[in-house]
This record gives sequence, structure tokens and C-alpha cells, in this order.
Amino acid sequence: MNRWWEIGGAAKGDVYDDRWRRMEERGEWVHGEADLVSWFEPASVLDAGCGTGRVAIELDRRGIDVVGVDIDQRMLDEARAKAPNVGWVLDDLADVEVTGPGEARRLFDLVVMAGNVMVFVEVGTEAAIVANMARHLAPGGRLVTGFRLGLTPLTFADYDRFAAGAGLELEHRWTTWDRQPYDGGSYAVTVHRRPPAA
Repeated sequence: MNRWWEIGGAAKGDVYDDRWRRMEERGEWVHGEADLVSWFEPASVLDAGCGTGRVAIELDRRGIDVVGVDIDQRMLDEARAKAPNVGWVLDDLADVEVTGPGEARRLFDLVVMAGNVMVFVEVGTEAAIVANMARHLAPGGRLVTGFRLGLTPLTFADYDRFAAGAGLELEHRWTTWDRQPYDGGSYAVTVHRRPPAA
């Protein structure tokens, strides 16, 4: 059983979206993840664990070529209804293969896993997911992930080890999506990079 349904995935996509609608109504900014992704100036992004598409749709609005992947059909239905022009893929992050022309694996400038994706995946699959996301990175590409400790056994040291095993190097760790220095707390936004081609 994927932990998304265990922890809270029973909510329908429109209910999930209500949180962000309420925040916007209060005048709060809800696109911090897209701001950070845009700061790296990628031409292409894979939004892994995209849910109802909040981040992917904002990136598309900014002119970035984006594909969203999620395991929850209901969430993807919501995303597709809001942005039918974006590519949406129903699959598990541990073994999805996003393809491009000629059915070859597509490589992206950046893969983002926002919204605590790593704590919702099945315990024990984290290394496979990081490795598979790394396989979708172009040389010099970045894997950007934000998650909170304590909801699963996963630690930041574990995550860094999985990334290193997938050939990625730690580039940044911040405490927020607006790049505040990491303060040793339970939430972090981490950036790993695939080394550029020689």
C-alpha cells in the first residue's frame, strides 16, 4: 500500500486543492516551489508526485516545458481538467519511465518533488525513487526535494546517501523554498545535481 492513501490520500483532488485556494484568498503566496524551480532557469521540468498540478501548472504558465507524474488517478484527473495541455503521467515514481520522441527516456533539466512526496512513498522504496528520478536528469540537471522528518524513518542523511548512490552531488540545503539557510530543523529543501558532462 502506498503511504499516500495511508496518511491522507483518501481526500479527493478538489478537497486537496481547497487548502491552496483558502491560502490564496487570504493573500498568501502559494508558488514558492515554482519560484525556486524557476530560479534555476530550467527549460524542462519533471514534477514528480505532482498531485493536482499546482506546481506543474504554474511552471507551464511561466513557459517551462513540464510533465507531471503521480500515482493517484483522482489527483491527475483534477490536474488534467485544469491544464489539458500539460503532459500528465499515471505511474509509480519508483519505476516510471517518461519517454519522449522515439520512446527513449526523456531527460529533464530539473526534477522537483514538492509537497513532502518522499514521506508519502512506500517505506523501503526511497532509494529506488531517487535513482529513477536521477535517471531522468540531463547532465548538469538538478533534483529538488522538500520534505519533513518524522513522518517516516527517512532522514536527510539517508536521502543524501541515496542521491550519492545515484550519481548526484549535494549542491544546496535550505530550510524553506525561498532559500533561507538550513537551520538544522525538521524540514529542508535539498538540491542534488548530476555533474555536467565532461
